[in-house]
Amino acid sequence: MAVIFVISDGTGRTASQALSAALTQFPAQQVSIEVHKEIRTKQRIRDLVKEAASKGAFIVHTLVSNQLREYMITCSRDFNVETIDLMGPLLARLSDVLISSPAEKPGLFSEINKEYFRRIDAVQFAFQHDDGQRPEGLQKAEIVLVGVSRTFKTPLSIYLAFKGWLVANVPIVLGIDPPEELDTLPPGRVIGLTNNPHNLAKLRHSRQERFGMGVMDYATPVFVERELNYAEAIFRKHPGWRVVRVTNKPIEEIAGEILALVSGEDLG
Repeated sequence: MAVIFVISDGTGRTASQALSAALTQFPAQQVSIEVHKEIRTKQRIRDLVKEAASKGAFIVHTLVSNQLREYMITCSRDFNVETIDLMGPLLARLSDVLISSPAEKPGLFSEINKEYFRRIDAVQFAFQHDDGQRPEGLQKAEIVLVGVSRTFKTPLSIYLAFKGWLVANVPIVLGIDPPEELDTLPPGRVIGLTNNPHNLAKLRHSRQERFGMGVMDYATPVFVERELNYAEAIFRKHPGWRVVRVTNKPIEEIAGEILALVSGEDLG
C-alpha cells in the first residue's frame, strides 16, 4: 500500500482535496494518507521527512513560505524522499503575472473562509431573531436592538450581520411587556433605538400608504408619541442599556454609533 504524507503550514485542506481529486483516477490503488497540518518550523519538516523515509512514503505539500519550501527540498534530498510541491509553482507564476510578491502567511485562505462563513452565520442569525422571534436565543446575540416600529431595527441588524456581528432585534409595542429574556442579558449588549415623534409619524404614514395597512392609530402623531414615551420608560428601567437616536441618520452612521458603544463591552 502506498503511503502519502500531506504536509501543510495551514489546515491541509487544499492539498488533501487536490490529492483526493487526483486519486480518483487510480481507483484500483490502495493509498494511506497522513495529514500533518500547521507545520511551520524547519525542525518539524525534517522530522516528518525522516518519518516519511522510514515508511517509504512520498510527500505532497502546500507550504506558502518560500524558506520552508526550500528547506523541504534540502531535507527530501538528504533522506531521498520524493516530494510534490503544489503551492510553490503556482505562487511563482502568480507573482510573475501579478507583478507582486505573495504574503507567505500560513492559513490565510482558511482565515478568509472563516470570516466568510462567520458573516453567513451572522446573517442567518439576524433573520432568525428578527422582530422578536426566538427570544430564547437572545443569550447568543452580541447586540440586541430594542425599539418601536420604524426605528430601523431590521436593516441595522442585517447591516451589522454583514460585518460579522450576531444581532437580534426586539420590538416595543405600546401596552405589551418586552420579553423577560431581555432582563437576563448583560446590559451593555442592549441598544435602545428611538426617533423624533414627527419624523417617526411621517415614516409610518409612508409605510401605511405603501402597504395599505389598516391599523388606524399606527401613524397618528398622538399614538406615535405615546408609544415612544412607553419605550423610553422601558429604557429608563434599564439604566445599563444604551440609547441611540436614529432621527435623520443613515444606517451606516447609526451602526457606527452602535459599534462604538458596544466595542468596549465584554460580550462573553
